[in-house]
Amino acid sequence: MSVSNNLGLVFFPAFDWAISPTHPEREERLLYTRDQIVEEGLFDLPNIHELRPSIAEDKAIERVHIPGTEIGGLITDAHRISAGGAIAAAEAVLEKKVARAFALVRPPGHHAMRVVHGIRGFCTINNEAIMIEHLRQKYGVRRVAVVDTDVHHGDGTQDIFYHDPDVLFISFHQDGRTLYPGSGFVSEAGGPNAYGTTINIPLPPGTGDEGLHYLLDNLVKPVLADFAPEIVINSAGQDNHYSDPLANMRITAQGYASLAEKLQADIAVLEGGYSIEQALPYVNAGIILAMAGLDYRFVKEPDYQLLRQRADITAFIEEQTAVLWRLWRNRTRLRQEQLAHWGDVYEQSRSIYYDESGIVEQQSERVRLCPACSGYMTIDSQAVDSRRRRTRIF
Repeated sequence: MSVSNNLGLVFFPAFDWAISPTHPEREERLLYTRDQIVEEGLFDLPNIHELRPSIAEDKAIERVHIPGTEIGGLITDAHRISAGGAIAAAEAVLEKKVARAFALVRPPGHHAMRVVHGIRGFCTINNEAIMIEHLRQKYGVRRVAVVDTDVHHGDGTQDIFYHDPDVLFISFHQDGRTLYPGSGFVSEAGGPNAYGTTINIPLPPGTGDEGLHYLLDNLVKPVLADFAPEIVINSAGQDNHYSDPLANMRITAQGYASLAEKLQADIAVLEGGYSIEQALPYVNAGIILAMAGLDYRFVKEPDYQLLRQRADITAFIEEQTAVLWRLWRNRTRLRQEQLAHWGDVYEQSRSIYYDESGIVEQQSERVRLCPACSGYMTIDSQAVDSRRRRTRIF
């Protein structure tokens, strides 16, 4: 086997952690995936190497997150190992022990924003962001691309890197008008200093493999080639699958595996996906084989059928792709227009709801724009929980 196809696999299913016994994000979520991987003998293949997760230290988490006063008790060992699993996968790639790596870990993290008061969208800390800042601190990595393929908009990752021109964040997801968290629209394109390096692709319910691969071939891959990142990271949510109970998309395991083959991410980190028997075992097996450069053609769900995409959905995706490609090609001019519009200071205020914790946060963000430096940001965050307890971070 070619060394270039060596794949590192971190598996941390967190069998002792759940939001609640009946919650979609519960202990057995990756149980059937583990069984499938073992039964198919994937760990026995010579170019697939199991890696041990590390434990993310406080300083790694604090490089990314500003925690509320109550958040410490919510960050469990499972969260630290999940983030540490992403770090271990990335370090194995950076140190050339493997060519690529897949961190099959939970709890997920892509809804966790810079300021964290509680759990939202099943997420408490952001695994990919913690991993990226660790790589920057330890290895001097600067230019990074994140492609978020979860069905839900990766609003936490977007928030953390919204003003960073050296992080390209691409998220394709079910349209936020039809699904949590209700964001991820084309107009969310980055702060003035980083305008154009956030690309959101909201997709209609019913999008299938055809639409997924059209936008991958005609937008995502050309943008990645143009941006030329040092590392490509896939936030590998799997809830676009046709059987997922929390969404309305029509992607198959074959569609996901082909995506992994085309994307050629250096590191993939598991995010969502809640069809724990019908989808996750097959999607994960397909992704593993594709990332290892192996044949995945026979990885299919027991009820697999080629799902056809409606013509109006195809037309919409083609039109949306053209709009976003024009935005990308004109990003330098548009960035200058944004800077001229905002002047020295960019400001935004918003309300953020923590659906799992019953917390409402009112946040004001102020960014000092500096043409000769990175500028600085101030955040005023005030949160109220269901018992009317108040927390302020400034």
